[in-house]
Amino acid sequence: MKSIFLRLSLLMFLQYSIWGCWMATLGTYLLETLHFSGRQVGVIYGCTAIAASMSPFWVGLVADRWMNVEKLLGILHLAAAICMWGASQTEDFGWFYFFMQLNALFFLPTFGLANSLCFQHLPDSGRTYPRVRVWGTIAWILAGLALSRWSLEANVLQLKLAALFTLLQGAYCFTLPATPPQPGAARNLRSLFSGEMRDLLRDPSLSVLFIALVLSCLPIAYYYSFVNPYLNDLNVANPAGMMTLGQASEAVVMLLMPWALSRLSFRYLIFTGLLAWGVRYALLAMGHPDQSPHWLYLGIALHGLAYGWSALAAQIYLDSRVPGHLRSTAQGFVSFLTLGAGAFIGAYFAGETVNWHTLPDGSRQWTYIWIYPTLLGVAVALWFLWKFRQRGAVGKAT
Repeated sequence: MKSIFLRLSLLMFLQYSIWGCWMATLGTYLLETLHFSGRQVGVIYGCTAIAASMSPFWVGLVADRWMNVEKLLGILHLAAAICMWGASQTEDFGWFYFFMQLNALFFLPTFGLANSLCFQHLPDSGRTYPRVRVWGTIAWILAGLALSRWSLEANVLQLKLAALFTLLQGAYCFTLPATPPQPGAARNLRSLFSGEMRDLLRDPSLSVLFIALVLSCLPIAYYYSFVNPYLNDLNVANPAGMMTLGQASEAVVMLLMPWALSRLSFRYLIFTGLLAWGVRYALLAMGHPDQSPHWLYLGIALHGLAYGWSALAAQIYLDSRVPGHLRSTAQGFVSFLTLGAGAFIGAYFAGETVNWHTLPDGSRQWTYIWIYPTLLGVAVALWFLWKFRQRGAVGKAT
């Protein structure tokens, strides 16, 4: 048990070190170094959404039916590393977009597959998975601190580091425990969609959860694309380092997740997480590094509660609901909804919002920009609380 725990923890550490190298700071590099517009930044962040709309669900089907998860993970990471390196070698928007889109097509499915592999090998996933997943958050923190320490937010080196970590992850995946398709998986796509997957999609509690996760991507998109540029506009010292406070709080929330699950229902956990996505932008809007820095720190720190009690709780709830042989497919479907359809709409809307409130001199009206994700986050949370009813195994209410 200890050995598998350590191996899966390293898997998550490498997985999130890749994203931590660029996800929260790429917007600054694109705006300040490559001089892309807010719309172009939104389009590039939308690459992950397009990829998630196409690849995770189908890759999950392959893992559940025809190929070992660890081998598929290794192949996808090696391909993604090549594409990320290509993006680091160009300053042209068209080529940059091309390489980032290819990278996303290979990289996005690995999140659902990594989750599926962990859930398959960990006993009592509600208790043990957060302790494994927290190492991904620690990796993100270390990446952010490194970017801040060496002032790399506007430097292409962040992409080269991401390519290196992707290459390491690809090689490591081939050493993971064998994770073949589970017995009972439908080998035929027609039988799959006429049976259990259709039952999952028709289940009321899962339908509400899926819709809420998609809608929550609208406020989430603002964080990854524009919080770092916002902090830079405020002349905050070491903004990438400051943003790691959000990951530090995320680590604490993950470690406390077993305690929270034993005391609160999934309904109230997820509602609180969704609400936090909206509230944090109101706090950011009130913050200023000189007059009121505490609001900035609180808004960033709220990231842990927002992510842990919405996305992570939703993953654990989903795993408790689906049959084992549909684990990769279900996790891939969530990636499709959140990193795909929802993130695509969110990235586009966030980019357009910034464009609407960018003045002719290039300055941005951040107070007005943050109004949109605040209202969206609160509205989604209230809708979820109204509609969601927790259920047990598929088809059995609890």
